[in-house]
Amino acid sequence: MTVRIATWNINSVNARLDKLLEWLGSAQPDVLCLQELKCATDAFPYDSVRELGYEAAAHGNGRWNGVAILSRIGIEDVVRDLPGQPGYLDPALAAEDTLVPAEPEIEARAVAATCGPVRVWSVYVPNGREVDHPHYAYKLRWLSALRDAVRQDAAGQRPFAVLGDFNVAPADTDVWDIKKFEGATHVTDAERAALAELREAGLNDVFPRALKYDQPFTFWDYRGLGFPKNLGMRIDLAYANKPFFAAVGDAYVDREARKGKGTSDHAPVVVDLDLDL
Repeated sequence: MTVRIATWNINSVNARLDKLLEWLGSAQPDVLCLQELKCATDAFPYDSVRELGYEAAAHGNGRWNGVAILSRIGIEDVVRDLPGQPGYLDPALAAEDTLVPAEPEIEARAVAATCGPVRVWSVYVPNGREVDHPHYAYKLRWLSALRDAVRQDAAGQRPFAVLGDFNVAPADTDVWDIKKFEGATHVTDAERAALAELREAGLNDVFPRALKYDQPFTFWDYRGLGFPKNLGMRIDLAYANKPFFAAVGDAYVDREARKGKGTSDHAPVVVDLDLDL
């Protein structure tokens, strides 16, 4: 049995709904993890994806963040947010002189579900912004919570993977020019150490093939002709436990989906599993 699992930072699901529906129709994934929905849970386009045969478990709390899992092979045991997920308090809110102190917000960055024979998390790891910004420390705490949350499933016998926009490039070769990232987030030792700890919990990096060029980048900035010049990064990842990893028959970045006007600045990562059921 072949099961196709994919992940895509859609960068606003309602603004790019036509692109999403077109891609679902052509790529035919069985399970799709989405990130950066930029909509509330009840504003997700459930009816539109249902017409193509997909159930959806969405999790969003406003104009930023948001994650979802789409499945045409069943969707059960849905969990929203990581157990112990840290919140984030914007420094601007913390500085306000109010009688009631602002509370850290638990952002909509993680959703899990069992889809047929596999279990997946769709995650949107915090960006980090700048190394000396509170958002960077928040990012590292969030990755630590992710490691703790997936440990049991990672060690299990059911195929399991964490897929999404990790906002970390695992190696220097995962960015177009490492010299351009000196002092920047996404490539720091601490971020990469957090990914290493995630792998040590029992997960493997499913490294996809590129449809063009040597490196399978997944993100290209809209600015500076990033995509035509292939000034990319590999930050959309699929981290899989042993049963999932052993079943991988193919994995690739669908660079074609990044082409054209009105598309996301990320490309989908597609993983085909050959499961003996």
